[in-house]
Amino acid sequence: MHHFHYREGELCAEEVPLRDLAERYGTPLYVYSHATLTRHIRRFQRAFGDDVLVAYSVKANPNLAVIAALAAEGAGADVVSRGELQRALAAGVPPERIVFAGVGKRRDELELALARGILQLNVEVEGELELLDELGRARGAPAPVALRVNPDVPADTHRYIQTGNKADKFGIPLEEAPAMFRRAAALPGVEPVGVACHIGSQILRLEPFAEALARVRQLVLDLRAEGIDLRRIDIGGGLGVRYRDETPPTLEDYAGIVRKAVGDLGCELAAEPGRVILANAGVLLTRVLYRKEVGEKRFVIVDQAMNDLQRPALYDAFHDVWPVKEATQRIPADVVGPICETSDFLSRDGDVPDAQPGDLLCAMSAGAYGRSMSSNYNSRARAAEVLVRGDEAFLIQERETLESLWAGERIPGFLGG
Repeated sequence: MHHFHYREGELCAEEVPLRDLAERYGTPLYVYSHATLTRHIRRFQRAFGDDVLVAYSVKANPNLAVIAALAAEGAGADVVSRGELQRALAAGVPPERIVFAGVGKRRDELELALARGILQLNVEVEGELELLDELGRARGAPAPVALRVNPDVPADTHRYIQTGNKADKFGIPLEEAPAMFRRAAALPGVEPVGVACHIGSQILRLEPFAEALARVRQLVLDLRAEGIDLRRIDIGGGLGVRYRDETPPTLEDYAGIVRKAVGDLGCELAAEPGRVILANAGVLLTRVLYRKEVGEKRFVIVDQAMNDLQRPALYDAFHDVWPVKEATQRIPADVVGPICETSDFLSRDGDVPDAQPGDLLCAMSAGAYGRSMSSNYNSRARAAEVLVRGDEAFLIQERETLESLWAGERIPGFLGG
């Protein structure tokens, strides 16, 4: 469910017409619904009750206002870089509600995390464990770590967003995990507090979650038998959402699977949702520039491009396209952008609005992995972002200026600089 709907023929974000936002802030433009994102985080919390720390996956949408809105609802943060950690702290997330994940953390990132006293660091490689031991001993306080295991469970999703197969770079192979936990328990500079598992993204069946958690459960029991008593299980994220005609599991059913698998172990739970909170809470507004026909092939050329929304080019992902002015006429056409790449499309061979130059279109379900994955390819300034709450709109990210794109560049003197 989301709060983007037509009122008197005009598409609105909550109570604000999107046309008004396009005229005020220009296009392309990301627009988020506060009511939608808060509804989603509250529903996640209700599904699990008080049994879970909801650590919002910042990579889905790292805007400070978005993080702050979720933190106001009690969410923590799952971060994967120093920048995301500092964003979460700047947005008001308490350090003790932050989980630092990722396979390649630098020394300075680990030092900052320990200095700020975050909840845990999810370790995926032995070298990081050794470095954390060194840092923990130097600080005189052990580093709280959870080891991320790779359960070798296929997630039935796009290959690029599967993370739980044995051949993936993520996690410690399950068969090697007991030895790694024994090593962690023996190191004076670290404290093994939990186990983490994340098998992928946009997962539309519960069975992969159940299979992965069953393997995590057995690992916890085996470790307890050896005297290593973990107190926290990080179940990761990855639950899918509806982009077109998908029927993802409900949050309630997902929570039920988790409780059935590990609910009787007496462990704290942490979850890392991102897409399921933000995807349908945001849209990308774009304006039609031209129409083009080549034989029977039709193109609708718009001012947003793959630098603004990479998911179609990267994953062949689908985003439904709605007209801002309500209309029933749709045509088979490609919606494409100005970038000099054949992969620069929003919709390919799709059933799209019969829009004319000057019309506004809206790419739906663009709240997650939209602006956060955008770039300056073709020296294009990245889009502005707006958060709508009721009948108010707030600019939460200014549009980049072209001059800012090369502000840090220098022409050497021998080239006339």
